Amino acid sequence: MTQGLRAEGKRVVLCHGTFDLMHTGHIRYLQRAAKEGDVLIVTVTADEFVNKGPGRPVFGEHMRAENLAALECVSHVAINYALTAVDLLDRLQPAVYVKGSEYRDHAGDVTGNIAREKEAVERHGGEIFYTDEITFSSSSLLNEHFGVFPPETRAFLEGFSRQWSDKKIHALIDSLADLKVLVVGDAIIDQYHYVSPLGQTGKGNVLAVQHKSEEQFAGGSLAVANHVSQFVKNVTLLSALGEYDSHEEFIRGKLKSNVEPVFTYFAGAPTVTKRRFVDGDLAKFFEVYFFQESPSFVDGGEMVLDWLNAHLSEYDVVIVADFGNGFINDKMVKVLSEKAPYLAVNTQINSGNRGFHVIDRYSRADFVSLNEPEMRLAAHDRHGTLEDVCSGVAAKLGAKYFAVTRGTKGVVLFDVKDNNFTRVPALSSRVIDRIGAGDAFLSLSALCLAGGLDCDVANFVGSVAAAMDVQIVCNREPIDSVGLKKYVSTLLK
Repeated sequence: MTQGLRAEGKRVVLCHGTFDLMHTGHIRYLQRAAKEGDVLIVTVTADEFVNKGPGRPVFGEHMRAENLAALECVSHVAINYALTAVDLLDRLQPAVYVKGSEYRDHAGDVTGNIAREKEAVERHGGEIFYTDEITFSSSSLLNEHFGVFPPETRAFLEGFSRQWSDKKIHALIDSLADLKVLVVGDAIIDQYHYVSPLGQTGKGNVLAVQHKSEEQFAGGSLAVANHVSQFVKNVTLLSALGEYDSHEEFIRGKLKSNVEPVFTYFAGAPTVTKRRFVDGDLAKFFEVYFFQESPSFVDGGEMVLDWLNAHLSEYDVVIVADFGNGFINDKMVKVLSEKAPYLAVNTQINSGNRGFHVIDRYSRADFVSLNEPEMRLAAHDRHGTLEDVCSGVAAKLGAKYFAVTRGTKGVVLFDVKDNNFTRVPALSSRVIDRIGAGDAFLSLSALCLAGGLDCDVANFVGSVAAAMDVQIVCNREPIDSVGLKKYVSTLLK
């Protein structure tokens, strides 16, 4: 299309954005852009690529495109099914690419996309032009007027933003990059078999389903390592794979390039695999475990112990994702408790360990992250106040910080030294899949605390990671730095 317009001698102008809530700032921006040429093309980011936080986009891609098409100054509208406009610019090759004045300072763009888009338009002989029209924040307007969050969450965000700006949080996140991180824990293959229910069988009370498709994910400590890898330069992962059905090629392919794996192997056992049967809405029918409850190592476990004794002192923080599936034995726990410079631990209760797996197997931890049932099981206290139970378990471990994740009720983080409990409400307005949310919280909050960040910031950043994770199917992709920063900015505007 643009080739034909250029052949006619037309000067093509391109604007690109989300345009979730049309306002005066958008209209003046587009009107000014139209003056730079003969034809104004506007492209909108498709819904699946909008990464601006909870409840976004409020309006679907087709409605957003329709709103733009109604403006007299706009000649053509299209939907861009990509994360950035770089490929779009290569294809359309506009004479002018117009952005708002807020994009003039490329250093303020956490994505780095504006610089790449500028390069793309200029390599085809075009130019980038920045308007100086009145600007508004769509995120601020949506947060204030569209009720994305309940009143208590809005009150928390208003109070938090008075103390911590998004740019300050971004800088603190960047300060973690040089941390040397070791992740230790069970490697898990999560399998989703997507099925459609057919109903009860004709002969018995058995639910029949029709198989549609399947998908496989790198979970457990593999997911934690991938989360962490997006925020620090290098990560080491220590885990165990099966002697058979190891899925090693798949696992190595899924680990990010800056994750260095150190694997030992289970003798006569597979890599822990959890096969879940889910419907199209991710409602789970049942799951099947492939594992051995008490596996032995092919070398008796000596390699792991020798490696830990030799290398633990090299790391700033050790994050232990202990799922109780057989990798972390009592000897490893002893070495980790005694020698890890900064030890962050989660001990998960799941169907594979049936409640026999609790945090007090560790004699010491600097930071502990558990959900409320896991904490109460460790204390054998069902009815005590959360604060009393939390402080009691923390004291047994000599913990500096203790986080209790509570799903839709958010997170409580106990600062032992100051005897202070900070609370962050749930920061997501929709939930697609809860699998892995606790791992995302552990990954980011542990990094923040080990990096010396304020516990309020650690709790907030970890909660943002969890909020993003519940909008991702299982462990399909890790929480990345750019996405988290954008989410933070949306929340604090």
